[in-house]
Amino acid sequence: MGSIDEIRKTRLEKLELLKSSGMAPYPARVKRDFSLLDLRKDFETLSGENKTISTTGRIMAIRGQGAILFVVLSDGTDKFQSVFKKDTIDEKVFALFTNAVDIGDFISVTGTLFTTERGEKSILATDWMMAGKSLLPLPDKWEGLVDDDERYRKRYLDILMDADKRALFEKKSVFWQASRDFMIKEGFLEIETPTLETTTGGAEARPFVTKHNDFDMEVFLRISVGELWQKRLLAAGFPKTFEIGRVYRNEGSSPEHLQEFTNMEFYCAYMDYQSGMELVERMVKEVIQKTFGTLQFNVKNFDIDMAKKWEVIEYVPYVKKLTGVDVLTDTEDALREALTRLGVAYEGATRERMIDSLWKYCRKTIGGPVWLIHHPKLVSPLAKSVENNSDTVERAQLILAGSEFCNSFTELNDPIDQRNRFTDQQALIERGDDEAMMPDWEFVEMLEHGMPPAFGSAPVGERLFAVLAGKPIRETQLFPLMRPRKEE
Repeated sequence: MGSIDEIRKTRLEKLELLKSSGMAPYPARVKRDFSLLDLRKDFETLSGENKTISTTGRIMAIRGQGAILFVVLSDGTDKFQSVFKKDTIDEKVFALFTNAVDIGDFISVTGTLFTTERGEKSILATDWMMAGKSLLPLPDKWEGLVDDDERYRKRYLDILMDADKRALFEKKSVFWQASRDFMIKEGFLEIETPTLETTTGGAEARPFVTKHNDFDMEVFLRISVGELWQKRLLAAGFPKTFEIGRVYRNEGSSPEHLQEFTNMEFYCAYMDYQSGMELVERMVKEVIQKTFGTLQFNVKNFDIDMAKKWEVIEYVPYVKKLTGVDVLTDTEDALREALTRLGVAYEGATRERMIDSLWKYCRKTIGGPVWLIHHPKLVSPLAKSVENNSDTVERAQLILAGSEFCNSFTELNDPIDQRNRFTDQQALIERGDDEAMMPDWEFVEMLEHGMPPAFGSAPVGERLFAVLAGKPIRETQLFPLMRPRKEE
C-alpha cells in the first residue's frame, strides 16, 4: 500500500473514470429495496421467488480475482455477501466495477439471492451503481485505529472497524432508554430546563463562563441538570419531574470525569431521603440489569454485587474511624494536620474543601454498593438538616468501587435556612473557593412563596455507565472534546 497521498490520487483517478463512464459517484438516490438485515431475515422467501432485488452497503472486503469477486457489504443493520461473476453481468459493467471500486465505497447492488457452495447466503449481482465513492482508505481490518488521538478524532472509523465499540454505544443507548422508561412508569413528567444560567445552582463545581451578546451579560453553562429549576416546578404544582441532559464543569479530566457529560436528575414532592433511597436503589438495579444483563461486576479490583440490599454507613463516624478526625467538631488546624499526616493533597484551605478531601481519602476503601448518609451541612447547602443533628443533613450517595454516585437529598424548603446557607457559600466564594455554590436569591424568593417537602436525586449518569462498563468515561463518549490539530 502506498502513502495516503498516493492512495487518494489513485482514487481521484477512479472518480474521474466513473464520471467519464456516465456513473455519478455521489448520486442523491440509489436503488434499495431491502436493508441487509431484511435480506437475511426474508432470504428463504425472496430467493424462492427468484425475484430481482436491490440493496446497498459499504464495501468492507473484496475477495477473488479475474472472473469472480466476493464482496462483503455492511449497511449498519447487518453484513451480507454480494457475488460478481463476469458471465452474469454486462462485461463493461463488470470491468467498471473492477477498475473503479475500492474497499470503503458505498454501492447499490441489483441481483438475485442464492446460496453459495459453502452455504453463504449471497446476492448474485446483475448490475451495480456507486452510492458514494471513498477517497481515503479504511483502517487495517485487524489493527484498526491504535492511536487514541486518531480514534477519538475519527470515531466514525473507530466504530466502523470495531464491533465491540459499536456494541458499547448501543448498550449506552439502552442505559438511557431504560432510565427514561423507569421514570415514566413511576409517573414522572419529563421536562427541559435552561442550560444557560445567571447563577450555577444545584452543585459545587467550577463553571464555564460565556457572554450573552443580546442581553449584554455574563452567563454560565449549567453544572447540574436543572436542580433549582425543577424545584420551582414543584412549587408550580408538578409533583414529579425528571430531566436527562448535558452538564458542564470546567474542571480537570480523569478516567471518571470530563468537562461535558450527561446526567439525569429527578424531584418528587412528599418524599424524603429514606423512601427516596428505596426508589433509587430499585431504579438503578432495573436500569443496570436491562443494560448489562447482570448485577455482578468487578470494578477496580472490587467484586460488586448490585443485587444485594445496599448497606448504609454514616459520613461523620466513618471518616473519624479512618482518620481519627471529627469533621463536625475538630478545628481547621486538626483537619489540616490530618490531611498532612495521611498524605492527602487538597486544593483550597476552607473548612469545606478540607472536609471533602478527607472524605475522598476514606471513600477509596469502599467497594460497595453502600449508601453513605448524613453528610455535614457545610458540604450540602441544598439538603434538609437531620432532625436530631442540625450539623448533618438528610443526604445519601451510592458508593461503588471508591466513587460516588446517585447524589440524593431530602430537599431544603425552609427559605430562612436556605438564605443562611447561601450566605455561607457566598463567604466561601469571597475567600477564593471557586467551587462553592453561587447563591440564587430568586430561588430563595420562590421558597418564601412555598415549596412542598420533596426528595431529589441524580440517580444515574454517564459516570455510572462508564464505571460498570469498565471503561474510562472518555471512551464511552461518541465525540469527546479534542484540541484542534496544528496546521502542518
